[in-house]
Amino acid sequence: MTSSIDPRDRTLADLLVNYSVAAKPGDLVFIECVGEETLGLGSALVSAVAKAGAAPHLQFTDPALQREYLIEANEESMKRLGEFELGMMQGTQCYIGVRGAGNIFEKSDVPSEKSKLFNRHVYKPVHLDVRVNQTRWCVLRYPTPSMAQLAQTSTSAFADFYYKVCCVDYAKMAEAVKPLETLMARTDKLHFKGPGTDLTMSIRDIPVVPCCGTHNIPDGECFTAPVRESVNGTVQFNTPTIYEGKPFENIFLRFENGKAVEARGADEAQTQALQGILNRDEGARYLGEISIGFNPGVMEPMRDILFDEKIAGSFHMALGNAYDEAPNGNKSSIHWDLVCIQRQEKGGGEIAFDGQTIRRDGLFVIDELKELNPDAFA
Repeated sequence: MTSSIDPRDRTLADLLVNYSVAAKPGDLVFIECVGEETLGLGSALVSAVAKAGAAPHLQFTDPALQREYLIEANEESMKRLGEFELGMMQGTQCYIGVRGAGNIFEKSDVPSEKSKLFNRHVYKPVHLDVRVNQTRWCVLRYPTPSMAQLAQTSTSAFADFYYKVCCVDYAKMAEAVKPLETLMARTDKLHFKGPGTDLTMSIRDIPVVPCCGTHNIPDGECFTAPVRESVNGTVQFNTPTIYEGKPFENIFLRFENGKAVEARGADEAQTQALQGILNRDEGARYLGEISIGFNPGVMEPMRDILFDEKIAGSFHMALGNAYDEAPNGNKSSIHWDLVCIQRQEKGGGEIAFDGQTIRRDGLFVIDELKELNPDAFA
C-alpha cells in the first residue's frame, strides 16, 4: 500500500499530524479509518506519526459493518462496547478520524431507537465527553466517489477541490480570524436576519473558539454558544443536511426562551423524523453552539457537515450538546449542526453584534473583519 499512496495524502497527513493534533514523542495517536478508501491516507498517517516519534494505532471499520451491528445489538451490548471504546479513548493523547463511507445513507434504515441507544452509550461518552474534551483531535472526510456524487462533480474534480480546501494556509487564517474572535468575546447580543430568519440571542460571557485547522479539516469557523434561555425568534436553514443517514431540507425552527417550540422539515415525513430527534432528551431542543463560517474555498453545500459548516458567508447552529470549550450548560445525546448560507445568491441576510451589522449578504462589512472575505483571503 505504501507505494500507491497519493502524494497529496502525504501532504495532508503531515498537516494533520504536525499541525492539527501536534503529535509529540511519546504520544499515542488513535487513527480511525472508516471506509476502505481511507486506508491510503491511513497509511500516510501511520508513517507521519512514526516520524514524529509518536505511536500510531490504526482502527478500521466500515459503515455497512456498523449497520449490521446496530440492527442486531441490544442495550447491554452497546454498554459493553461503550466501556471498551471509552478505555481506548482515555488512553490516547491524539485522535484523527478519517471518514470515507461509500454510501452516506448506509445506516438510514437503522431503527431510531437503536441510534438513540448508541448515541447514549457509545458516541456521547466516548466522543463528546472524552475525545472532544480530553484529546488533541481532528476529524475529516475522504474524497470518495459518493462524496463527488453529492457535490455533483466528477471524482477527479472533487479530489482536486478536496485537497485545495483542506490544505489551505491555516496559519494565515488563524491570524485573519483574531479580530472576529476579539469582537465576539466582547459582544452581548447577536441578531440574525434573512428569509424566514429573525433570531436573537445573547453570547455574553461564553468563550469564543476560532477553528483554523486544529479540529476539523477543512476548517474555517469561529464558534461560541448562546446563553441557553436567551434564544428567541425564527431561523430557516437553507442547506440540506443528513443526520443519522436520513436527509433533511429546509428545516425551520422557532425558539421561545431558548427552546425550539416549533420545528418542521421539507415535508411531513421529515417533520416527524425531526420531532423524534428533538424529543430524545431535554437538551435536544436547545442550542449548544452558534458559529460563523468563512473558508474561502468552500462555497456550495454538499450534504457533508464538515464541509458545509465552513461555507464562506454561512452561519450554523447546533441543536443539543454544547462543547466544554464554550459551555452554556446544555447537555444532550445529540449535537446536530444546521447551516444557513447568507450570500446574496442564496437569499441574503445579515448578522449584527450589539446592533452593529458586521456581515451583510455573506460579506464582512467592517474593516477589521474584511480579511476573512473570500477575495481578501484567497
